Amino acid sequence: MLKQAAATLATVSSVAVANAETGETANPYAGFKVPPLEVPSETRYTLDYVNVLGSKMAYVDVGEGDPILFLHGQPTSSYLWRNVMPHLEGQGRLIAPDNIGFGKSDQPELDYTFGDQYPYLEAFIEELDLKNITLVMHDWGSGMGLHYARQHPENVKAIVTMEALMAPLLPAKSWEEYPEQKRKFSQLVRSPIEGRKMVIENNWFLEVAFPSGIVRPLDKATHEVYLEPFPTEKSRIQVYQWPKELPIAGEPAATDKIISDYNAWLEETDTPWLFLYATPGSQNPPEAADYWEERAQNIQISYIGAGIHFVQEDQPYAIGRAIHDWYRRLSLGQ
Repeated sequence: MLKQAAATLATVSSVAVANAETGETANPYAGFKVPPLEVPSETRYTLDYVNVLGSKMAYVDVGEGDPILFLHGQPTSSYLWRNVMPHLEGQGRLIAPDNIGFGKSDQPELDYTFGDQYPYLEAFIEELDLKNITLVMHDWGSGMGLHYARQHPENVKAIVTMEALMAPLLPAKSWEEYPEQKRKFSQLVRSPIEGRKMVIENNWFLEVAFPSGIVRPLDKATHEVYLEPFPTEKSRIQVYQWPKELPIAGEPAATDKIISDYNAWLEETDTPWLFLYATPGSQNPPEAADYWEERAQNIQISYIGAGIHFVQEDQPYAIGRAIHDWYRRLSLGQ
């Protein structure tokens, strides 16, 4: 039964990818007994702005209490969390920044390596004087958030991850051990001519890769919000750089060490950890949930349903409910 379900979901994933490449709008959920709930494009949240390291960073900031900090990754923004955050209202101070260079934040002249990006997150936390933080993380938001947690464990109350950059997938010891489809993509992106043309000139990541990382058909209004910050080739430098930061065969050495170090920390820490995963998943498939259940000291595993990488666009309600209940019991000391 599990193998049959996995095969079905793999088919859904492949259809989603094919549709994104061909421009077709066929519904990949056709035939499912229970159709997915509607995922609205509208958001109830407005943005505040703060000066961080000489640039303006945009962020959502609602509620009171211990901060719950939502960290997005590539190539998204705080908008990614619009249908997750309502489930946590009343449980703490909900904060969701737009990473520097993304969303409504400024796009300063940077190379947008991990080393360029991370200081803005750390300075943002200091500027807002956030204490006893629960980190809710996705994609490169998890890379920066887990790096912060390892360095500042005294300021981290708990962590939540989904489609995070971690073991057993990363760091990849060799190109041969990296999954074939991911290997082909990473090798193409790292090609200085073809990769740059694909991502910067043709905006492939936003136009094709992003919709392909979602099981459901992505509606036009939602897609346009994600496209808006990147209208020019110059504005896509950060979108091009983040995929090249994935550590494979020891390169880049900086992120290889960073992810290796926080992988080790995740095995040692007793910080409460909620690990969310979807099927088929991308960075954190079911096998990753099994891997961490065997190694982590204080982990809860929750399955959120069908999803590929941008799971907040497929399963925001399952994500929100899972975090809400886990955080409620965490607050009660259970």
